Amino acid sequence: MRTLLEFEKPIAELEAKLEDMKKLASENNVDVSSAVRNLTNSIEELRKETFTNLTRWQRVQLSRHPDRPYSLDYIQMMCEEFHEIHGDRNVGDDPAIVGGFGNIDGQTVMIIGQQKGRKTKERQYRNFGMPNPEGYRKALRLMHMAEKFDIPVVTLIDTPGAFPGLEAEERGQGEAIARNIKEMMTLKVPVICVVIGEGASGGALGIGIGDRVLMMENSWYSVISPENCSTILWRSWDFKEQAADALKLTAEDMKGFGLVDGIIPEPRGGAHLDFDKAGETLKKTILSEIKTLAKQKPSDRIDARIDKFCSMGVVVE
Repeated sequence: MRTLLEFEKPIAELEAKLEDMKKLASENNVDVSSAVRNLTNSIEELRKETFTNLTRWQRVQLSRHPDRPYSLDYIQMMCEEFHEIHGDRNVGDDPAIVGGFGNIDGQTVMIIGQQKGRKTKERQYRNFGMPNPEGYRKALRLMHMAEKFDIPVVTLIDTPGAFPGLEAEERGQGEAIARNIKEMMTLKVPVICVVIGEGASGGALGIGIGDRVLMMENSWYSVISPENCSTILWRSWDFKEQAADALKLTAEDMKGFGLVDGIIPEPRGGAHLDFDKAGETLKKTILSEIKTLAKQKPSDRIDARIDKFCSMGVVVE
């Protein structure tokens, strides 16, 4: 069964009517092509109107859509081969972060992504996409491996935040994220980071420092989620929509602020409606960026990367 968000329901109702009309016409051998064509046009117009005028909160809802493709879905769609590597060689493995060597149309990459789960047991296994310190240390180990073999790094960001549990703090959550930020600044290979869903706080930044930082059209990137922002400011989750507007966290907002380098378009209605098209668009974008970045000297890439992030938030009066 397809999961429907509130603003998707009017479209789904028309689609159901269209299917009933086609079924009835088939069973009774009646020509309703004109009515089908008119209803199809109405559905397309409603879909265009709905998804062209989404609020920031609705974008957040789309980014969390349970049917939306996750990191492993994109990896499967983009890579002819993928060899996952486990463990941080210190504490253990963190299933909330997956990574390994992938082959995308003949281009070898080190691809690292934050992975959520669909069913209850998988969500628990993946810790709802909230990495522990060993996840970030595993990611850094894979990045250094990529640097050793001169292979580009691609990261897929989709997390509600780093795991905030006591045990994660005891094992150095803040230090692990800070070290990743520092080390990613000076990686000698091309680094492309893509926010494919949720990009929350330091949990996203832990694998989010790159030559190119891109966002899928219906993703968000912010220091805090709308719900938590609402809780802090209004002592309630009821103001999450106002918080989302105040945070200005959409891909379009981030591009306007100069905090990301580009927006990757999704199929109309969201990536969950057409996995193949979303995956193909992402693949083409990644290969294009790798081709561009490969022409630069490593030292020039590093200097540009550092300058880009150091200039963020600077105000000249």
